Amino acid sequence: MKVESLKIDKLVTERLLLVPFTIPICNNVLHGDYSDLEKLSFKKGKNWPDNDVLETLPRIINNLSKVPSPTGFESWMIVKRDTLEIIGDLGFKGFNYEDRNIDIGYGIIKEERRKGYAEEAVKEIIRWAFSNDFIKEITASCLGENINSANLLAKFNFTQVKAENDMLYWSLRNKTFEDKV
Repeated sequence: MKVESLKIDKLVTERLLLVPFTIPICNNVLHGDYSDLEKLSFKKGKNWPDNDVLETLPRIINNLSKVPSPTGFESWMIVKRDTLEIIGDLGFKGFNYEDRNIDIGYGIIKEERRKGYAEEAVKEIIRWAFSNDFIKEITASCLGENINSANLLAKFNFTQVKAENDMLYWSLRNKTFEDKV
């Protein structure tokens, strides 16, 4: 089974745009070049990219290098619709063909936390992911001390499957997929 290239250029919610990262955008941001983002009319959010984003970009590049073009199962920028500021990222670490699952991660810059943006973005990316009927499960992990992430995952009906070395591991099964089997 081959995952096809993404057929859309963004996902839209009430307050957000979710736009896939590309290798050129990642490389340029790592080198302090935001011209690709400016061409898209995007602005850097206050203190974006933060250290978490800069640490994540090489992994995003690695995931994107495994596919001819973004499939949607890599990472997306979180952009505020009203100001076009980039305030975070979310996405997946690629598609696991054997288990037919994807592992989600997300982050919002400190200045924009506790405003519901992570919830809005995660809800939309889950909806999009499960619209692809070959996804059986979305997994996630967070530090045990990260109560906000744990609460968000629980809100979306993720089930905690184990706790190990200060980490919590979660699973969300695609009911549509299970109904087809």
